[in-house]
Amino acid sequence: MRLVIARCSVDYAGKLTAHLPMALRLILIKADGSVSIHADDRAFKPLNWMNPPCSLREEPLDEGEAIARWTVTHGKSGERLILTITEIQHDTSHELGLDPGLQKDGVEAHLQELLAEHITTLGDGWTLVRREFPTAIGPVDILCRDADHSTVAVEIKRRGEIDGVEQLTRYLELLNRDPHLAPVRGIFAAQEIKPQARVLAADRGIACVTLDYDRLRGIEHEGTLF
Repeated sequence: MRLVIARCSVDYAGKLTAHLPMALRLILIKADGSVSIHADDRAFKPLNWMNPPCSLREEPLDEGEAIARWTVTHGKSGERLILTITEIQHDTSHELGLDPGLQKDGVEAHLQELLAEHITTLGDGWTLVRREFPTAIGPVDILCRDADHSTVAVEIKRRGEIDGVEQLTRYLELLNRDPHLAPVRGIFAAQEIKPQARVLAADRGIACVTLDYDRLRGIEHEGTLF
């Protein structure tokens, strides 16, 4: 990961246009090629970003106070982020290695096991592909196919919050690059799902499912999950 603190303006050119005026900002360039621009607020959410696949071109400038122009171009849509930089205060790169992903507690692991065993509770005709389906950034809890044989990735949490939706979003971006799986849609399943997580999931086209753990454990007797 490359961390750059720079005074810059940012212009987005695509289906819509957006402009961030000149200010000191943090620029994150990740190993997957993604680029995001952050202010010193807003918690985790960037001011603007470009998801992979994308490329970064750095050009030196001698135009007034500007010293460089960085252009981030999306490989499929052609949309661009254009950063005009007047000052760089910090520029370092760090090798973080493979992230193991969020660790499951005992309840989450048991929910995953039971849901995989009784995958048809998500819908008639659904079939399990694999639990802990591997990706380059960690395993997907459950990969399955619906009645139309479309691929579905399921992320399971005890408490569903925004970080879980973000995690599933990253998995979906990778899975949809595989022509043998795409298109892949997502289901975010948890005992409790926070309102903010529901809003973000809906924005990402991800369905939310609330799980009843007590009833799930008794599925052999009750014949139902929810």
